[in-house]
Amino acid sequence: MKHYKSLIELHKENGLPPPEHPLFSIYKCDHVCTIGNREFTSDFYLVGLKNVLDGVIKYGRTQYDHQSGSMLFFKPHQIIEMRDLELEEDGFLIFIHEDFLNGHLLHNEIKKYHYFDYETNEALHLSPAEEKVIWELYHKIANEYYNNQDEYSRDIILANVDTLLKYAQRFYKRQFINRTDISARTVTKFNEELDSYVRSGLLDTKGLPSVNFIAERLNMSPGYLSNLLKLESGKTALEHIHMYLISEAKNRLIAQQHNVSEIAYALGFENLSYFSRLFKKEVGLSPNAFKKQMPN
Repeated sequence: MKHYKSLIELHKENGLPPPEHPLFSIYKCDHVCTIGNREFTSDFYLVGLKNVLDGVIKYGRTQYDHQSGSMLFFKPHQIIEMRDLELEEDGFLIFIHEDFLNGHLLHNEIKKYHYFDYETNEALHLSPAEEKVIWELYHKIANEYYNNQDEYSRDIILANVDTLLKYAQRFYKRQFINRTDISARTVTKFNEELDSYVRSGLLDTKGLPSVNFIAERLNMSPGYLSNLLKLESGKTALEHIHMYLISEAKNRLIAQQHNVSEIAYALGFENLSYFSRLFKKEVGLSPNAFKKQMPN
C-alpha cells in the first residue's frame, strides 16, 4: 500500500500541479478528482467537497455514500481510496500535513472534531446554502495560498481552515437534528445490543462492553454513535453503558445474596473502587449503602 509522506510526492504521482507550500496544498477538481486509483495512507489531514456522480471512495473498508454536496474528512494514517471519480460539479481537496499545525492552536483543536473519525458512510451532506458557505471559505484559503505567501499566510490560512471546520461541526449538528428519527431508534438499538451482550455471556468472558464493540454492531463509528446518542438523550455512548450496568447492579444488589465485590466483578468491572465511584455518582449512594437500605 502506498504511503505519502510528502505533498510533493503525492502531487507528482497523481498529476496535480506542484504544491505552493511543502506542508499545505489545495486542489480544485474539475469534474474529475482521483488520487492514485488504489488504497493509500498519508501524513496529512484531508478535507474535501465532492458532488460524486460515479466512482469509488473508501475510508478504511467502508464505501462512501454518493450524495450531492458531500464533505469528506480524513485524518493521517487512515486508509483511503479514491478511484474513477466523476463529479457532477467542481469539488476541492485540502491537504494539511501534521507538521503544518505545529505550534498553532489548531494542532489540538482539530483532534476534537469527531467527524475525522467517522466512517465515510456518515458523511456531511450540505444544503445549497451550507455549500455556498464552504466554497466562500475555500476561496479565501485559495486566495492566500496562491498569492505570494509571507509570514502572515500560515496564520491566515489556518484561521480560515479553523472556521471551515467549525462550520462543518455546526452543519453536522443540523444533520443530526434532521435525523432525530434515526437517532431515537439508535438509543433503542444501543440498549438492545447491551441486552444481547449480557444475555450471551460476553460480560463474564470479555468484561465491560466497549463503545467500539457496540458501534461496530450498529455499523457506525464510535464518534458518530456517541454524537447521535448525545443529541437524542443528552448522554454519550459510554454514559449509556454505565447507566445500563448500574441499573443491572442495582437489580443484583437487591435480588441476590452476593456481596458488592462479587457483583462488580460479575458485571465486568476489574476495579472495585471504580465501580463504587461510578455507582455513587449515578445513584447517590455507595453500593453497600444502597444494599443496606433495601428491605430483606
